[in-house]
Amino acid sequence: MSIKISETLTFECETGNYHTFCPISCVAWLYQKIEDSFFLVVGTKTCGYFLQNALGVMIFAEPRYAMAELEEGDISAQLNDYQELKRLCVRIKKDRNPSVIIWIGTCTTEIIKMDLEGMAPELETEIQVPIVVARANGLDYAFTQGEDTVLAAMAHRCPECKVRSEKEDQEIESESPHKNSVTPLGEATERIKSTTKSRDTKPLVLFGSLPATVASQLGSELKSQSISVSGWLPAQRYTDSPTLGDGVYVCGVNPFLSRTATTLMRRRKCKLIGAPFPIGPDGTRAWIERICSVPGIETQGLKEREQKIWENLKNYLDLIRGKSVFFMGDNLLEISLARFLIRCGMIVYEIGIPYMDKRYQAAELALLQTTCEEMCVPMPRIVEKPDNYNQIQRMRELQPDLAITGMAHANPLEARGINTKWSVEFTFAQIHGFINAKDVLELITRPLRRNNNLENLGWTDLVRGGD
Repeated sequence: MSIKISETLTFECETGNYHTFCPISCVAWLYQKIEDSFFLVVGTKTCGYFLQNALGVMIFAEPRYAMAELEEGDISAQLNDYQELKRLCVRIKKDRNPSVIIWIGTCTTEIIKMDLEGMAPELETEIQVPIVVARANGLDYAFTQGEDTVLAAMAHRCPECKVRSEKEDQEIESESPHKNSVTPLGEATERIKSTTKSRDTKPLVLFGSLPATVASQLGSELKSQSISVSGWLPAQRYTDSPTLGDGVYVCGVNPFLSRTATTLMRRRKCKLIGAPFPIGPDGTRAWIERICSVPGIETQGLKEREQKIWENLKNYLDLIRGKSVFFMGDNLLEISLARFLIRCGMIVYEIGIPYMDKRYQAAELALLQTTCEEMCVPMPRIVEKPDNYNQIQRMRELQPDLAITGMAHANPLEARGINTKWSVEFTFAQIHGFINAKDVLELITRPLRRNNNLENLGWTDLVRGGD
């Protein structure tokens, strides 16, 4: 099946299986981001084994997540689910006293139709701790969509924001005790400025989980353009969740948050700013420019800022210019990374991606097409839900210099002479904003630099292992 949306942008869809982590792995970074939270994963022993192996649980670390393990009695409905979850949540409140408990539903809770959404409000009232239910199970397309599910659930619990309309401002002004009195010029001017600011300034909320340092960097870049960020979803603390509502503008920082974007628009009546994602200097500049265009602010010094970053990346660009890369598809970051690498001078043969919301990523796709035209390179193939067997056949023909793939395929491809990089590393690395563009290229060039060093040592026949 092929869906053509422009003369040069073509999507293909295959029938491959989803070779990706389970979305409950989002607990790994979300529990660290939301400092006053506690995550309770409701699933089977298999889910517990996965969390132990994927997250590297340390006995003495006491992480803020736990496993509510379903046993035979739970699955056969012989036990009272409510009482069991109540017992666990009461213990969590006593030991950790979190501001919110987030239940993560797994595949098993879907199959046995466990009514988590029905039990949560009653238990929340009983123990006086907010409980958010997120079904981050293996039925999703990619493991990063676990975060999408959690943020969409949290968006429902954010406080309501009421922005005064122009009519309300006029009514407040007419009721002011200063209306018929003579005031000093400075005081009157200040009041006019205040009224104008409340009417013209619209709150901006950014959504997507980023380390505090990266979030601060993006906030500083916007502040330098006279844009103030009202809040983040998720916030560093659940109690600091942003206010949402009609008149609030929202903008995403990751391409796998389409469900959150839909919830913010349809349920909370927010206005979505459709922008490319701030990955790479080109994407960061386009992201800032799009946000500034909403209030009509003309950016200052942004082109020079981007150019300076490109100059600092010269050593990396010299290494990868003219090299080819093949994305097998894993974490839904593929379009943004491919666009950045094309701007760096690489040739992208194929962009495999498990799933893509073309409406949410419309601005990113438009920037990808523009980038290809400006760099005078053909548009890469974009394959949704790729079949890995067919991909390997295509890689044998194309012989790319680098394949960005899931861990399951890395070593077999290395054994066949194809350099690989684990796509999961881009999920956990700091890749957003101007400053962190270097970290992206550091990951990309590591396998290439390793092989160059081996060749210099004369070890060209060495069988390569995973990087």
